[in-house]
Amino acid sequence: MLTFNHKSLVQLRFNDADSLGHINNSVYFSFYDLGKSEYFKAVNGEAILPQDIDIVIVHVEVDFLAPVFLSDEIEVQTVVSEIGNKSLTLVQRIVDVKSGTIKCVCKTVMVGFDQKTQTSKPVSDHWRKAISAFEKREF
Repeated sequence: MLTFNHKSLVQLRFNDADSLGHINNSVYFSFYDLGKSEYFKAVNGEAILPQDIDIVIVHVEVDFLAPVFLSDEIEVQTVVSEIGNKSLTLVQRIVDVKSGTIKCVCKTVMVGFDQKTQTSKPVSDHWRKAISAFEKREF
């Protein structure tokens, strides 16, 4: 059972909704990106400068479980579920704050990345230690 230590409230906008009144499924990815940015900022203790980014997304899969409406109050919950040699896996979910209903679940695989050579590399000790400290468990 994963414990989600990081939560980011999401402000829904009128243009996020589709003609059925649901939040459009393509918009969920911006919510997950917001959650990732805020998660890594919290883990790192400060914002990460673009030139210092050393992990990138290589795979994303999403399960839509229930619709989100403009009247809903939602948050993105984020946790790292595992860290391998060159990759880490984030699990995120969109949750209705009032009811606790899980609306959508996302699994993202990210790899260590060397900007100079444009190739994968091992996940840095910095991230491994910072994530372990934030999640209060060893990876």
